[in-house]
Formats: sequence, structure tokens, C-alpha cells
Amino acid sequence: MEVGQTVQVRRIRDRVSESVAKRLGQIGVIQDFKMTDGSGVGVLVQFEDQAAIWFFADEVEVV
Repeated sequence: MEVGQTVQVRRIRDRVSESVAKRLGQIGVIQDFKMTDGSGVGVLVQFEDQAAIWFFADEVEVV
């Protein structure tokens, strides 16, 4: 995955707020990467409504 790629939210691992849960299935653009607590990497995804939310890399898929 690279910054600028279009991705779709395919799953959500953890319990999240309703506003984040509503993003399941939506398409957005990768804006940045984020290191998680462990050795994982997350992606910051910006959606059409300008909301930006980070997800684990395995929760999104390039479209």
C-alpha cells in the first residue's frame, strides 16, 4: 500500500464507535501511515466527507 492509493474498509478488528463502524465498506484514500503499539502498521484513510480515520493495514484493501 502507498500514500494516495484508494482503499475500501473490509473489516474492523476491535470494538469501535458507531461513527467508525459506519465506515465499513466505504472507500477512501490513504493519507499517511501510523506505527501501532506493537510491530504493526496502520493507515490513515481520508473519506469523501473529509473525515480521516486510521485502520490496521489488514482492515483495508486496495481497490
